[in-house]
Amino acid sequence: MQIKIHSRTVKMATSKVLAIVTVFSIIPGGILSDIKGPRGLETQHLAQKSTYPQRRLKRSWIWTQLFVPEEDPSLGVIGQIKSGSDRGDLSIKYILTGEGAGDIFEIDEYSGEIRKLKKLDREEKAFYVLQAQAINRNTNEPEEPQSEFIVKVQDINDNVPQFQNEPYVSSIPEMSPAGTTVAQVTATDADDPMFGNNAKLIYSILQGEPYFSVEPKTGIVVTSWPDLDRETRDEYLVVIQVQDMLGLSGGYSSSTTLTVILTDVNDNGPTFQRQLYTFNVPENAAIGSTVGRIIADDGDIGINARMTYSLEDDLEESSTFIIKTDPVTQEGQLLLAKPLDYESKRRYKMAVEAINDHVDTRFLPLEEFKDSTTIKIVVRDVDEPPAFVSPVYEWKVPENAAVGTVVGSISARDTDIHNSPIRYSIDKRSDATKSFRIDANNGTIAIVKALDRETSSWHNFTIEAKEETQNHLSSSVVVFIKVLDINDNVPRLARDYQPYICEGTQAGELIQLLSAVDVDNPEEGHHFYFSMVPEKHINPNFTIRDNQDNTAGIVTRRSTFTLKDRAHYFLPVVVADSGTPTLSSTSTLTISVCRCQPAGHCPTAGVESLLLSLDPGVKTVLGILVCLVTITAEMN
Repeated sequence: MQIKIHSRTVKMATSKVLAIVTVFSIIPGGILSDIKGPRGLETQHLAQKSTYPQRRLKRSWIWTQLFVPEEDPSLGVIGQIKSGSDRGDLSIKYILTGEGAGDIFEIDEYSGEIRKLKKLDREEKAFYVLQAQAINRNTNEPEEPQSEFIVKVQDINDNVPQFQNEPYVSSIPEMSPAGTTVAQVTATDADDPMFGNNAKLIYSILQGEPYFSVEPKTGIVVTSWPDLDRETRDEYLVVIQVQDMLGLSGGYSSSTTLTVILTDVNDNGPTFQRQLYTFNVPENAAIGSTVGRIIADDGDIGINARMTYSLEDDLEESSTFIIKTDPVTQEGQLLLAKPLDYESKRRYKMAVEAINDHVDTRFLPLEEFKDSTTIKIVVRDVDEPPAFVSPVYEWKVPENAAVGTVVGSISARDTDIHNSPIRYSIDKRSDATKSFRIDANNGTIAIVKALDRETSSWHNFTIEAKEETQNHLSSSVVVFIKVLDINDNVPRLARDYQPYICEGTQAGELIQLLSAVDVDNPEEGHHFYFSMVPEKHINPNFTIRDNQDNTAGIVTRRSTFTLKDRAHYFLPVVVADSGTPTLSSTSTLTISVCRCQPAGHCPTAGVESLLLSLDPGVKTVLGILVCLVTITAEMN
């Protein structure tokens, strides 16, 4: 810092007093007043204060420059203040007050010399504001008005510049042009930036050239090498130095590190390292199984390395395989899409292409973001079990088919090139009825037991085909045989009917509804016909009315049925089916006469008519039994 000394005459408020004060100009940023003393000292007058009444004085303060170098270990006189009226007779007493008075600074009350008592540090305190007084020892009156002055601590270069916000880490895209800003490093120096070059900093590169450089004054780091390639080197450690005193000798310096990470851009396309991939796969491989994996190398990472594999038009017109991209490894996974057969096709050949999902034509032309190769697949022969011509066999046979009748035949063959002979057999565990047999050589199946649809309508069993080779490989198939119905069961009434007729029933009334059942199962469904047994004379009492819906009704032909006249009537009913041949059955129903309640209900359910029809001796015995039961019940 350059010190400018100015002098100026200041007129006091008292009209006949002229005080000339010399003050050292030290306050940064402005000078309050410049004074020219009679001795030519360069000073600055900042303020005038006095605790005594003002009077006319023709005197002035006189002092030399007051500043102290920091960190100076020497103690002693740093300056002197003196009143213009001091004649050396020790009549003037000097008093010092203010910052550091008595602790850091002291004054000789007789000579006005100011002494430094301690070593000073400008970074702790840059200046001290003090007040001086000159008192006449005889009158105890001020010889000079109280005046304020400053002792400045002069800076020396005693601080090392320090970097802020360490450590420094920055990233830039690879392939960036020269001059790309990487980061800015910043250092500070605690020394006085206004004094000399102590706090004036300059930056330089210690390590990292020729790839990076730093702007000396700002600390901005830029690339100085164009097109840095991440795939060659993805990280750089740059060492930056800062020096004070503009790098001149005798100054301080420090260094920091800047880690520069190159981020990836898509400047590489996929590349197959082989022009032909060959895989072997057994002919019995399951659909969806992995045949093999291929990979195209891509120097990029992350999204820039993602790619999709695809099969080009098959060179041999096959869609037997598909290829998928493994999202984790970026491999092409070749999968089986259709069954293989060594005997039909033994080799496949196809082209595969890999193309980046995200392309960036700033770095490569579009066609360089893809590559292709060839895949050859060899099908390996496997000794396979016999293969049936059909996956399942189903036949139908009528239930009256004769024993020995051939139901059908099955066929299996050895698909291997050896074409071994096949022998057939029925799995005994699956054939519960033992109604069929199979010819071991030709696979024909025949009936060995009479069939009955009403007993078993389906026969299901397993046929095994086994090769006559050392391995005896075998396979099996299920046979389903449906037994067809023939009309071999007569129809019957659905239940044991016990019809009754109330006394007083009129002619033409329905007294019972009939239905029938048949264990046969004709394809067109059941249709029953109801009728009476043909007689020479028409039944005068009842008739059968066929409803044409597999039901019939018993209808009265006359009126005035009474128990007195007759207790029972017998009615034969004929039920016929519609099968071929037609089968029928006859059931005789007993119709009882009953004294019914008003609603038509027969409370005795025909018992009364039964008793009337009994022999007189049987009636007597039943009467005695009833009496005994009644007496026993009353005694209990």
